[in-house]
Amino acid sequence: MTTTHSYDVTVEWTGNLGSGTENYRSFARDHEVLAEGKPGIAASSDPAFRGDATRWNPEELLVASVSQCHLLWYLHLCAEGGVVVTEYQDNATAVMTMDASGGGGQITSVVLRPEVTVTDASMVEKARALHGDVAALCFIARSVNFPITEEPVVHVQPD
Repeated sequence: MTTTHSYDVTVEWTGNLGSGTENYRSFARDHEVLAEGKPGIAASSDPAFRGDATRWNPEELLVASVSQCHLLWYLHLCAEGGVVVTEYQDNATAVMTMDASGGGGQITSVVLRPEVTVTDASMVEKARALHGDVAALCFIARSVNFPITEEPVVHVQPD
């Protein structure tokens, strides 16, 4: 039996500066990402595309989704595999490559750099290896068409 889940969001443009989209420079790219019962996410486009650098852009949100999904599946695998993680931080990076016409582009790679702390040195190798098992399970990784690589670092919690 197939199970489906639905995810509803609202994206509301807030960048009308008074003349709408009269021309390319007449409007702000600001918008809110909304979902029922959750605080809004202030978003815009990348500053390279006339966006507001103080707001999240779609490319950052995509990288965050990849990183979050990896984190959640990784922690699940560690819990199931007897690896006790006490800290986790990922400094993820995406590369967007513009096409030759300059009118479009795509994310061409994501690199995850999770830095994990475990409670015992005997867990280090398994903790490192479990990162490689995540891609087959992560809903986001299974949904994108670019490579996702991991460069994990595992530390042992000091006594």
